[in-house]
Amino acid sequence: MGKEKQKCREFPFLKSLYNGSICGERMEVTIQLAFGPLWRDSRGQVVASISRKDAAQGKESPVVCFGEILIDFVPNESGVSLAESSGFKKAPGGAPANVAVGIARLGGHSAFIGKVGEDEFGYMLADVLKENKVDNSGLCFDPNARTALSFVTLRPDGEREFMFYRNPSADMLLSETEIHEALIRKASIFHYGSISLIEEPCKSAHLAGMDIAKKAGCILSYDPNLRLALWPSAEAARNSIMDIWNQADIIKVSEEEVKFLIGSDDPIDNEVLLMKLFHSNLKLLLVTEGSAGCRYYTQMFQGRVPGFKVNAVDTTGAGDAFMAGFLKKLAGDPSLYRHEKKLKDALLFANACGAITVTEKGAIPALPTKEAVLEILSRAST
Repeated sequence: MGKEKQKCREFPFLKSLYNGSICGERMEVTIQLAFGPLWRDSRGQVVASISRKDAAQGKESPVVCFGEILIDFVPNESGVSLAESSGFKKAPGGAPANVAVGIARLGGHSAFIGKVGEDEFGYMLADVLKENKVDNSGLCFDPNARTALSFVTLRPDGEREFMFYRNPSADMLLSETEIHEALIRKASIFHYGSISLIEEPCKSAHLAGMDIAKKAGCILSYDPNLRLALWPSAEAARNSIMDIWNQADIIKVSEEEVKFLIGSDDPIDNEVLLMKLFHSNLKLLLVTEGSAGCRYYTQMFQGRVPGFKVNAVDTTGAGDAFMAGFLKKLAGDPSLYRHEKKLKDALLFANACGAITVTEKGAIPALPTKEAVLEILSRAST
């Protein structure tokens, strides 16, 4: 005979503030505030979240970032192999997580959905999100898989190569049933990459998240973040990245990714790029060009925004910082891509975010504050 379901104790005298009840032997409390739910993190601590009602009152709805979060091990020296490095500095990373933290550090509202191992690194990453004011209520823990690790080799110019420890890591095991649907439905923007498309069950979870976001009216933001070493083959990577291409409202790619996707090493030709990568429903295509800046393409206009010359130490996270800067601006003005002046201003801000990030090692540790970005913009204008 099954165990009788325990009844919850109600508190009518507190209903003006919240609907509360205490259930079970551990006296766990579920609270529903007037403006929306309070979610609890993996350790039972409350994580504040922004509702659509908040947005109506002038607060930005959150940008929800979906995908991998991991630990990058960055060598102490540049220009040496992993075997030759004297030591490594651990740094939290993972492109979607970088974007979420980047937005929050700039003063925006962001949330993250993904999975880590129930291990010290996993708890560390959960704490990193929380400390940076990212809603981590969508982060799941897997007791049977480890948190993903990546070792980064830095060339003398700050460019990098990766060696991943996954197969499988916890981020690959996020299932559709573990998606925090309510978190997505109250978002203004749903941002994702392509690494979560490599293996099941995460691929199905990724596609389900996109579907929920689309039906909820979110802007779909896509940065493929190509990491060929993780894919079974280049063909598999290209096919999977392009399979969801036409669903995105905004896409950001690097010059190298453009060449990979169109299958040519020739200098990028605008006509070829638009023919192969600009679909009829796309609102904005962004192509980053490192220190040179970025190109933008909409259905109405196209152009280029200059970058910033800095001494690059580590380019890890530069594209994510760029995306964080742009999405922060977009969340505050969802139609800015329709106005070229507003778009160029937002992209200049994004370029500054990327430039600052490459001056330090690691991704999340190097992401800038709003004040740092405004300072570099001010210096550039004088």
